[in-house]
Amino acid sequence: MQNPRDVIKRPLVTEKTTAMMAENKYTFAVDINANKIQIRKAVEDLFDVKVKSVNTMRVKGKPKRLGVHRGYRPNWKKAIVTLEEGSKPIEIFEGL
Repeated sequence: MQNPRDVIKRPLVTEKTTAMMAENKYTFAVDINANKIQIRKAVEDLFDVKVKSVNTMRVKGKPKRLGVHRGYRPNWKKAIVTLEEGSKPIEIFEGL
């Protein structure tokens, strides 16, 4: 079994994701090979909450340029985790 910290890389904190926290939805950057079941178990183990649903999406890396050299940022995976109604909120800003 994978370590939960290998599945969940970091929380995504933006204006949009902060507004979603009021609806018990939290957004994380996750391992590109992780599936919804692994993400659910990792969030439940790390934060001691009950997960209602997990939505995932693959995000394509943006093209970048430095002088004449062109390249791409890496592709990554985003997960939006919805918690059960009676679940306590996740303290994302705890480590910042």
